[in-house]
Amino acid sequence: MPIVVNVDVMLARRKMRLNTLAEMVGITAQNLSVLKTGRAKAIRFSTLERLCEVLECGPGDLLAYEQGTASDLATEEPD
Repeated sequence: MPIVVNVDVMLARRKMRLNTLAEMVGITAQNLSVLKTGRAKAIRFSTLERLCEVLECGPGDLLAYEQGTASDLATEEPD
């Protein structure tokens, strides 16, 4: 998947635990874990906004785009 989630990087920079962040953002630790590991299919803008507020960062610090290879693109599910 060409979208990379860097929540774990921001957690390390802020020396914060996943459970603490989940509580402060108002989502479950399980849902935050799904996002952190890159398994999420979507994220609400309100959740992204709250993550940015709590972590004192911008969306570009949490999400990045990496060009996929031809084999990556061939294995993705169609929309």
